[in-house]
Amino acid sequence: MASTRTATGKHRRTSKVNIRTGANVVGITTVASGVVAGITGQAFAADGGSSPQQTGLTQAIVIGDGIADHIEAQAQSQETAAEQAAAKAKAEAIARQEAARKAEAAAKKAKAEREAKERAAREAERKRLNTFVSPVSGSYVSTGYEAASGLWSSGSHTGIDFHASTGTTVHSVGMGEIVEAGWGGSYGNNVVIKMNDGTYTQYGHLSSISVSVGQKVTPGQQIGLSGATGNVTGPHLHFEARTSADYGSDMDPLSYLRTHGVNV
Repeated sequence: MASTRTATGKHRRTSKVNIRTGANVVGITTVASGVVAGITGQAFAADGGSSPQQTGLTQAIVIGDGIADHIEAQAQSQETAAEQAAAKAKAEAIARQEAARKAEAAAKKAKAEREAKERAAREAERKRLNTFVSPVSGSYVSTGYEAASGLWSSGSHTGIDFHASTGTTVHSVGMGEIVEAGWGGSYGNNVVIKMNDGTYTQYGHLSSISVSVGQKVTPGQQIGLSGATGNVTGPHLHFEARTSADYGSDMDPLSYLRTHGVNV
């Protein structure tokens, strides 16, 4: 009796396990079959169940191809846009280079023109400074060089006299430096200038002096006013050209002025 119950118990336990296992297998199989049947039914239902092309897989492929085409078109559009942007950037770079080249050329031209003007101005100034003028504008020589007369202590005229009334402007005939400005005895108020070429010029009988010793003067610059100071018979300008600052080193002032381009 005890042995039989034990065997019966094992048989019942085994039978229960087998029944459950079998039920699970049957359920899984049924579910799987239903899923397959459902997919198959949907695939065939789309076209009356007759077209093998209208399947879920085929639709996925078609959709995938459409997406691929869209992506390819988008990529092509982006590539075209990138090429256009690169072309625009290149064109802008070329334009900037051309603008820079033109600006540089314009700057060089302006510099060359400026330098040419500066050279011309320097040359004009050099010529002006090397130019000689008459000591009295619009005047004439009233007494010539080495004219004989007892009026002069040396017995002859050591310079030339320019006709000028009192107060007429007297100019430096050229560029130089004042070496004497003041009373000069028989010359009255006088100015002596050492010229740039190493010669000297002297201006006598002035009514007033407007320069001082050591001052630099340029051609045509006013150095004083004519008058009748010193040993004179009337107002005029006494002009001398000398090889030194001292009396007695005189040379022909008329030839001196004409050699330097002064028409007197």
